[in-house]
Amino acid sequence: MSHLTGRVADMSTSADTRPLAGKVALVAGATRATGRAIAVELGAAGATVYCTGRSTAGNRSEMDRPETIEGTADLVNRAGGEGIAVRVDHLESDQVAALIGRIDAERGRLDVLVNDVWGGDHLAEWNTPVWEHSLERGLRLLRLAIDTHIITSHHAFPLLTRHPGGLVVELTDGTTEFNSTRYRVGCVYYDLAKVSVNRLAFAWSHDLRPHGGTSVAVTPGWIRSEAMLEGFGVTEDNWRDATAAHPHFAISESPAFTGRAVAALAADPGRGRWNGLSTTSGDLAKAYGFTDTDGSRPDAWRYIVEVEEKGLPADTTGYR
Repeated sequence: MSHLTGRVADMSTSADTRPLAGKVALVAGATRATGRAIAVELGAAGATVYCTGRSTAGNRSEMDRPETIEGTADLVNRAGGEGIAVRVDHLESDQVAALIGRIDAERGRLDVLVNDVWGGDHLAEWNTPVWEHSLERGLRLLRLAIDTHIITSHHAFPLLTRHPGGLVVELTDGTTEFNSTRYRVGCVYYDLAKVSVNRLAFAWSHDLRPHGGTSVAVTPGWIRSEAMLEGFGVTEDNWRDATAAHPHFAISESPAFTGRAVAALAADPGRGRWNGLSTTSGDLAKAYGFTDTDGSRPDAWRYIVEVEEKGLPADTTGYR
C-alpha cells in the first residue's frame, strides 16, 4: 500500500499505485474535512469520484464556509483521479435519485459509496438538557446526520450492488463501543446522530452481504478540519502551536489520514472481513500500514481513553 503513505504530488501512475483505476466512487458530503480528503485519496488511487454537497462556487450552504465541491473535484483531478462536482442536497430524494441516475448513465456502475454528509456542528448546543435545547435545531441536526445517509443509500444501493464487491463507508464520530458507554458532549441530538450512523453501517452490512458488498463504520480521531484549525488560530503547517493552549491536540490527525483509511479499504480485495464492523482511522492504519502526512500513525481513540479521560498530562509517546 505504498501509494497511501506518500504525498499526492509524489505518486506515480503505475498499476501498484492506482489500484482503483476503473472504479467509480460517490463521496456524499465531499465539500471539506474528511469528505474532501477521502475524495482526494480515492482519486489518487485512480478512482473516478463524484463529489457532492451543497456548497458551490456560487452558492454556500447554511455552513457558510468558503470550501466548495468544485474545489474538491479539482483536488481529485490534481491527485490523478477524475473529480466530478455535482450539487446535491441529500435531504431531497429527487436530487439524490437524479444523481444516481446520472452516475448510472455516465459510468454504469458504482463501486464505493461514502456517506459523509453532516453539517450539524453549528446546530448542536453542547452540554444542554433536551428541554433547553432548541427543538428545531436539534431535529434539523438529526435530519442532516441520519436522513441524508438513508436517502442516499436507498437510491444508491441498487447501482452499488449491480457488481459484487461494493463498499459502503459510514463516517461518524466514535466507534460503537466508545459511544455506547458515553453521553457525547451532553447533547442528545449529537449523541443520537453518531450512535445512529454506527448502527446504519451495521444494518447495511446485512442488506449488502447477499450481494457481496461490505459496509463499515469509520471514525476519524481528533481531526484537523478547516474549521478546527481556524478555531485554534493555526494552519496545517503550524498546528502544533495550538498545543500550548490545548495540550491534548497533540494527538490530532489530518483529514488525509481518514482519506487513506478509506482508500485502503476500497483497494483491499479482502475487505469483506470488515463487514458490519465499527473501526477507527488509527486501527485501519495498523492493519494496512499507511501513515498520516507527517509519517506517524496517531491512535487517537486509545489515547483519549488511556490518557485524556484519566486526566493525565498530554503525552503522545506510544500513541502516534
